[in-house]
Amino acid sequence: MNSEITGVIVTFILTLLIAFPLGKYIAKVFQGTPTVTDFMSPLERFIYRFCGIDPQKEMNWKQHMMALLSINLVWLVYAFFVLLFQSHLPLNPDGNPDMTPDLAFNTAISFLVNCNLQHYSGESGLTYLTQLIVITFLQFVSAATGVAAVAVLFRAFAEKTTEKLGNFFVFFIKTITRILLPLSIIMAIILVFNGTPASFDGKDSIVTLQGDSVQVSRGPAAGMIAIKHLGTNGGGWFGANSAHPLENPDYLTNMTEIIAQVILPMALIFAFGFFIRRRKLGYVIFGVMTLGMLTFMIPTLFSEMGGNPALAHMGLKDISAMEGKEVRFGVPASAYWQVMTTIISTGSVNSMHDSSMPLSGAMQMLGMMTNCFYGGKGVGLLNYFIFLIIAVFISGLMVGRTPEFMGRKVEAKEMKIAAIIALFHPFLVLVGTALSSYFAAHHPQIGWAVQPAAWFNNPGHHGFSEMLYEFTSASANNGSGFEGLGDNNIFWNISTGVVMILGRFIPIIGPVAIAGIMAKKKYIPESAGTLQTDTATFGIMTYAVIMIIAALAFFPALTLGPIAEYFQLY
Repeated sequence: MNSEITGVIVTFILTLLIAFPLGKYIAKVFQGTPTVTDFMSPLERFIYRFCGIDPQKEMNWKQHMMALLSINLVWLVYAFFVLLFQSHLPLNPDGNPDMTPDLAFNTAISFLVNCNLQHYSGESGLTYLTQLIVITFLQFVSAATGVAAVAVLFRAFAEKTTEKLGNFFVFFIKTITRILLPLSIIMAIILVFNGTPASFDGKDSIVTLQGDSVQVSRGPAAGMIAIKHLGTNGGGWFGANSAHPLENPDYLTNMTEIIAQVILPMALIFAFGFFIRRRKLGYVIFGVMTLGMLTFMIPTLFSEMGGNPALAHMGLKDISAMEGKEVRFGVPASAYWQVMTTIISTGSVNSMHDSSMPLSGAMQMLGMMTNCFYGGKGVGLLNYFIFLIIAVFISGLMVGRTPEFMGRKVEAKEMKIAAIIALFHPFLVLVGTALSSYFAAHHPQIGWAVQPAAWFNNPGHHGFSEMLYEFTSASANNGSGFEGLGDNNIFWNISTGVVMILGRFIPIIGPVAIAGIMAKKKYIPESAGTLQTDTATFGIMTYAVIMIIAALAFFPALTLGPIAEYFQLY
């Protein structure tokens, strides 16, 4: 077990060693300074000409958001109709059927918003064509959308007073050509050489060691699996996601995939500090986010390695929680993945979260409820920015100073937006969970959905946890699930679809609006009376604000689910 813990520590250190120089590189990409990927410039210029984009045109924050929302609407319509008619299109060697309208609605939104909540099984729910031209395509553009949005934040605080915040399409295209695509090619090569399929062959018949004859799905999976992790997307080519032996064959690929999930969210923190020329602020933000990660990681490791007390009472030597986990990864690597995939909104799994110990399940949900420790591609930093603004305002009131951040006053308009965004995530989660709990408790006849009694494999507190987890995952754009929940029905497809699209775009618009408003304000030079926001003390204040808001909003719901289950178990 000590060697397995060492593997977890080495994985985190390798992630940090990659993320730091990658952050420098990302800052240079968005600053327009020379980089090793300048050879992509001709391709970028061709895309600009073909699409009628003027890369020299500067946008304000409203124009950025209009461009972001309009292009995403086009992708949503495109994805919905392709999924509806996928069986009539080529590259379908296994003869998979069309999606139902409600499932196509959910799936199109899910991958558009970087959530990748899957109410279908990858190898049987999609064709090779839709895996490539819908799912893989959306995994690239949704990740680039989040990075392009956070680039507006970079520009807003890099200058003293400005309305010129760069060009959305330039940020978006450079994110794909210079960051996501090169990294995806490197990762896909690693996966292919370790056994992940990358062909267009259909199912293969094999005989297992115990003599069973089974059909094994294949396909061009390696490229999709690379971007699913690098883009913090998370949707699996196979239904078992990264617990599948072809999607994640061995410990090396497991380390590769979990490092890939974390490097860009982590690198963007450093890139922010480099871009605005305030490295210390970037380090403080990284420290707070790492503290938040450890807050969830340490209890999860102890809980999963400690296992079920019922096993200890039976006198077994190894009581660690191996249910739902792959032997080739072990408990610590699975627990590390559980926390990282939920705090950064990837949502891919290398073990079944529904089989986690109750305390581990609570930590997974809290990772999504806070939704800002490293966080999703770009949006993690945007979510953190909301709490930072709240912390600045509270700190200013506490010490009797005018709340300021980066030389701009934080006034009523910014605080109203920040408060709405901070409360909107709990609103979506708790209202959705309350609605589903009502149906489950009263068992009404719902003509347009499956009977609520058929939703659960696990009734009681764990059944409530399954519903709470589903809406938390949808609102946090995470996509993982407690898969004991029967979710492929009209109720869950429509309700989580609505939550996903609101939970994605409102929390992007809010922080970008605050950044844009503050960027236009008169710059106030720092003085002896300025509240310092790049200190450890202010970092702890921000951490406290995040955790207190999460506790006030979500603790009652957690008490009814994983906390009650924990005390019931012990």
